[in-house]
Amino acid sequence: MNKNNCPLEYTMNLIGTKWKPLVLFHLLEGPIRSGVLQKKVPGISNKMFTQTVRELEKDGLVSRKIFPVVPPKVEYKLTDRGVSLEHILRSLDAWGSKDCQA
Repeated sequence: MNKNNCPLEYTMNLIGTKWKPLVLFHLLEGPIRSGVLQKKVPGISNKMFTQTVRELEKDGLVSRKIFPVVPPKVEYKLTDRGVSLEHILRSLDAWGSKDCQA
């Protein structure tokens, strides 16, 4: 982390895009195959999905497992670092649920 950045700025740089919190939230359920995970995030394009999971993997929040089968099977899961965001993600979900029910 750059010493000039505040902790919130650092966190937002990791998870503050439109799609990252949604992908991370769905991975709280446990390991999910790539196609299933993408379907859980309505509106995300193939390109954006790939970019998002690659960035999450690069930042150590998500891990990817490739199974040697045909057709290829790819599964994503949260790393311990990704799991550490559970409280934040569930709090955001609960906060949004209040407005959605109003």
